Parts: sequence; structure tokens; C-alpha cells
Amino acid sequence: MTLSETYAMQQLLSDLPQTGKVEWIGVRPGRRETMLEPEAIEVRTDVGIVGDRYAGKSGKRQVTLIQFEHLSAIAGFLGIEKVLPNSLRRNIAISGINLLALKNNQFSIGSAVLEYTGLCHPCSAMQRQFGAGGYNAVRGHGGITAMVVESGVIRLGNPLQAMT
Repeated sequence: MTLSETYAMQQLLSDLPQTGKVEWIGVRPGRRETMLEPEAIEVRTDVGIVGDRYAGKSGKRQVTLIQFEHLSAIAGFLGIEKVLPNSLRRNIAISGINLLALKNNQFSIGSAVLEYTGLCHPCSAMQRQFGAGGYNAVRGHGGITAMVVESGVIRLGNPLQAMT
């Protein structure tokens, strides 16, 4: 790739004018426990999501986000009418912005700042949740992981904005 092609690609990757929206919030109080669905969560740099079972365990996976639009795709792959966000055990469902476009970027949600840290791949729990083929239905649609860069509060309806 030439220098001008590299520059053009960097320009394309940094052009993200869309704003996402928090459609759903979930907290996992314990392993295999029913998810709580609060209207707001507190996230902290040293903890992650206050009250979540993963709080304080892994800096790179403090918060998990799923593309809200992917829920209907997963349902289609499973041959069912609807997939609810809580069945995927992610923390935040976001609409209106391609979460994969946040790679190598920080982004704000509410008063918090998060940083993309990787893909959130499905686990065997998806097979238990959805039955045969559940794991494969979620592959490529499991969302992303993020770490908290600036502590804050995230509420339903808050915008998600890339900080490029």
C-alpha cells in the first residue's frame, strides 16, 4: 500500500459521524443468575460495572456491548421471531452505529468514556440458551468488549459517540 492509500484508509476509518443510542442495559449479578435490567449503571476505571459479576476482574473486558440490530439477525439464523438482549448476557445493547467501527478508538456513553478492546465471541452458554446451533447463530454477532477509561454513569437512551 502506498502512503497515499494508507492515508486514504486512515481517513475512511476515522470518518464516523453516526451516533449510537443505548437501547438496553444488563448487569450479571452472578453466574447463570437472571440479569438485572436497570435504567442506569455506574462504571469505574478500577472496577468496570458496579454490581456486575465481572467487576474488578479483567480490565480488557469490563463492559460488553452488542449491536442492537444484530438481535434480529441472530433470531433469523435461529428461525425464531425474536432474541432479547438479556439472552446474550451482554451489558449494553447499542443501536445506530456499527460497533466494529469503534476498533482502536475511545467512545463516550453518558458521562463515561470507554475504549474498544476486542470482539466478544459467543460461548457454549449460547448453545444452552438457544439449543442446537445457538453458538453458530451468534458467531460474528457477539459484539465487542471495552474497558472504562473515565468513570461515569450510563443511562438508557444515552448517545454513544466515537472520539476520533
